[in-house]
Amino acid sequence: MDKSKVIAAYRRGFITVRECGQILGVEEMQLKRLLQQEENKQSYPPQSQPIGS
Repeated sequence: MDKSKVIAAYRRGFITVRECGQILGVEEMQLKRLLQQEENKQSYPPQSQPIGS
């Protein structure tokens, strides 16, 4: 299963953080890092600003 889909299911409340970790096969610290990475991916790329304004 795609890790981003599992993380999205966790964020929407469909599964618990423990279930999320079990599905992905990672421990708590790894899961926290994955959640942070996914959050950072969603905030990038930054909004482009027109040049000269």
